[in-house]
Amino acid sequence: MAKQNTVVRVEEIATPIAKELGLTIWDVRFVKEGTDWYLRVFIDKEQGVSIDDCVDFSRALSKALDDSDPIPQSYMLEVASPGVERELVRDSHFEQFVGAEVIMRTIRPIDGVRDFNGVMTHYADKKITVRLQDGSCVTVDKKDTSFVKLDDFDINDFNKEF
Repeated sequence: MAKQNTVVRVEEIATPIAKELGLTIWDVRFVKEGTDWYLRVFIDKEQGVSIDDCVDFSRALSKALDDSDPIPQSYMLEVASPGVERELVRDSHFEQFVGAEVIMRTIRPIDGVRDFNGVMTHYADKKITVRLQDGSCVTVDKKDTSFVKLDDFDINDFNKEF
């Protein structure tokens, strides 16, 4: 099974479990590190994720994955919160957090700079616009970024629905 298909299948299995537990799926990653495969599922909820949320979700998901067996090779399941400096990955993440402070790293330097901090002011057609602290703006194609993360994110300060 292709890696992308594995992620899609796991998300299909995980989403109803998350919903039942009052959680949402932030991201699913199936990655090989060295000789080992890792299935990483990032969960979220408006009030923030607790260790109990991770344990409860991990147990329920583990059972569902054992029952449906969508992954032929052995792997390690990891369940976690996306964290304070959560990485924006999906279009919905970028759309949700327009107006938030971000840290953006580009693959190639722009005028000698790869790291940008500022407010993400716009996201459309896979282009990210960030207003820097000096008031200037930089617009980058999403595919040209190494990562975009929220900077000093506090769910209580950013009141948008997950």
